[in-house]
Amino acid sequence: MLRSVSVSKGLVIVYTGKGKGKTTAALGLVLRSVGHGHRVIMIQFIKGEWYYGELTSSKRLEPEFEMIAAGKGFVGILDDDHTLEQHQDAALKATALAIEKLSTGLYDVMILDEINYAVKLNLISVQNVLEIVRIKPSKTTLVLTGNYAPVEVIALADLVTEMKEVKHPYGLGTKAIKGIDY
Repeated sequence: MLRSVSVSKGLVIVYTGKGKGKTTAALGLVLRSVGHGHRVIMIQFIKGEWYYGELTSSKRLEPEFEMIAAGKGFVGILDDDHTLEQHQDAALKATALAIEKLSTGLYDVMILDEINYAVKLNLISVQNVLEIVRIKPSKTTLVLTGNYAPVEVIALADLVTEMKEVKHPYGLGTKAIKGIDY
């Protein structure tokens, strides 16, 4: 029989890898945490200008869940009409926002969505991420998502899950599906 154990020390969790499901796993953690009355915030480092279902559904979990799309959208693909400097500025502002929100001590869980990818794209430095990990309140669980998690971040993490693509409909030419992919 499983027993629920209260953890007073928050964890550092990393969801990374080339497979689909990193943000989805983090959103599953949101549902679980809100179900226990925890305060959760998600700051999205890349997503920001396109519509995706979480923008609407997240509002149903307020006030326990707050989601902030801080990015300028996907960098250098499709209809990206922003300069690299604009993407970098948005990512630095998202980093400052994460530090500000952590300093309040209000949140049981903070999710920094696509922060690993923001490092890979040179929007922020690995040092920015390590600083966030260092200053997190001990009670707060910090979730870092995105492909290409830096080895320094993985070394500090308590839990790392790597999503591995085995098969994906994109390979057959299927476009993103509303309600499944966005």
